[in-house]
Amino acid sequence: MDSFEIKPILESLFFISDSPIRVETLVEILPESNKEAILEGIRQIQAEYEDRSKGIELTEIAGGYQFRTKPSWAGWVNRLKKAKAVKLSQAALETLAIVAYRQPIIRPAIEEVRGVDSGSVLHTLLEKGLVKIMGRKDLPGRPIVYGTTRTFLELFSLNTLSDLPSLQEIQPPSAPGEMSPEEIIPQEESKEEISKEEILRNPSSQEGEGWGEGEKKE
Repeated sequence: MDSFEIKPILESLFFISDSPIRVETLVEILPESNKEAILEGIRQIQAEYEDRSKGIELTEIAGGYQFRTKPSWAGWVNRLKKAKAVKLSQAALETLAIVAYRQPIIRPAIEEVRGVDSGSVLHTLLEKGLVKIMGRKDLPGRPIVYGTTRTFLELFSLNTLSDLPSLQEIQPPSAPGEMSPEEIIPQEESKEEISKEEILRNPSSQEGEGWGEGEKKE
């Protein structure tokens, strides 16, 4: 199967998929072909849909490829789907940005930057699927470690976290609680359930870094 034959098959797969398809998945689906031919087919599709007469484009996003409406025509698509934009509060956006740029990160480190309790905001972001629990940090109290998800990448049209705008010139010094991946105890290795109550609980009850009385709460 050469790249000319594989192109319509790839086009069909991208058309029916509601989430980005990874190249590794395409290799599994198409054992008759190979990775090089698949990538060449993808390049051909991308080149074809770059034409201004096309309303969609093949985008590399969240580690895979997906057909997406070109921004120029999104307004008309929204009329048909009556899609509601994902709305995030200022507090949620602040917290999400901190997690995105400083992950893996624990809650006290987030609150060190924001200056307020962030338990309820983190719970909201977890419910929306934008933030995930990566595990626990090997510290007294075993605080929960947070990171972003593929849904986060898809929502902000990012392929990887390296596509985030650079903050090199304005990024503040490392906050307490930041860590390397080696310091995380993976969630699958822990037999304990992480409840909503634990996410919402004030860090002072489990991590020893809580807020004093009279300080502002979210």
